[in-house]
Amino acid sequence: MTTSSSRIKAALRPVKRTIKWIIGTVDSSAARLAAGSRPLSNLYYALQGNFGREHRAVLHGRRRYLESLRNPSGNTSLLRRNVHRLEKGLLMRPRRLPFGLDYIKETVLAYSRAANAGAEINELLWARDVLEEYMSITPQHAIIDPLREVVSQTTASILHTADPHPRTPYLRSRSEQPTVSYEQLLKLAEYRRSVRWFMPDAVPRHLIDKAIEVAAYSPSACNRQPFEFRVFDNPDLVSKIIKLPMGTSGFGHQVPALAVVIGKQRNYFSERDRHLIYIDGSLAIMSFVYALEVQGLGSCCINWPDIEDREQKMQKLLDLQPDERPIMLVALGYPDAEGMVANSTKKSLSIMRRYNFEEPSPPAPAQSERNPAQ
Repeated sequence: MTTSSSRIKAALRPVKRTIKWIIGTVDSSAARLAAGSRPLSNLYYALQGNFGREHRAVLHGRRRYLESLRNPSGNTSLLRRNVHRLEKGLLMRPRRLPFGLDYIKETVLAYSRAANAGAEINELLWARDVLEEYMSITPQHAIIDPLREVVSQTTASILHTADPHPRTPYLRSRSEQPTVSYEQLLKLAEYRRSVRWFMPDAVPRHLIDKAIEVAAYSPSACNRQPFEFRVFDNPDLVSKIIKLPMGTSGFGHQVPALAVVIGKQRNYFSERDRHLIYIDGSLAIMSFVYALEVQGLGSCCINWPDIEDREQKMQKLLDLQPDERPIMLVALGYPDAEGMVANSTKKSLSIMRRYNFEEPSPPAPAQSERNPAQ
């Protein structure tokens, strides 16, 4: 029975290869045709369905965003965005008064709702300080005057915290500038490599937390920070999750800890911002990785391609909501000194950089090692 089954499978392999080749050829031809026209491109992917998960994530995110306008207990992205907009107006040179008239009312109401919903205190204090500064410098105005009392009442309802440094725009002191030289930063960047071999030692959580605190200072569009670090140090959970991405079968068995960075589309009111979870998340991840490195921890960023069956497994394992998308995984731990790292030669500056509309620099000619002068 086994022999017969093996023969059938062997006989079917050429047929499967032929079918796969035909489908690939037809798809390539259709893709080339569709690439020349936006309507055909839309039709091509509507038939393919490859963006279906992203479509639902964006739409579900928009729904969650609209829900947060009424109950911001779990999502204060509107407040964060608008307070950031006010900060940009406060630091403008020259300052234009009044400003923000088209969004100040929704900002004040968002502040009030966030306070009533028990939002995170640091967000409330930031909103409080910026709104109080805004109200103090803005002259009387028919739109703003009725909102002053709302700000005062809301501020009175939250925890009073005396802060010697108001959370408003400020001048950076040159004397407080960290003394990190370019050479030191370059050395750190050169030393950091993707580490795939780790010691079995457990990673202290406080070191991971310190790295995430550094990551929190990374740039983020309108300071919304639409991501979450899901950290796993339970061996059973790490073993299950590390098998989901591709390319980890050779080393995943000895990864002591793992971070899965999740982007949340609920932070945006429009699909125009759908890429920001990847941009902001990746900016934070790079800071996270450097912070791990300076604490003696190695890391390896693991790509997460959009493959439907793997997405489904990750969603189920991490109990993700439809608007939550994995950005990438980061394996981390104490490096094994006996484990090698890839050289990963980087592109040269002349290839990666162009000023204005200058012509690209030609690649450096290859030289013989025996006679560099030739």
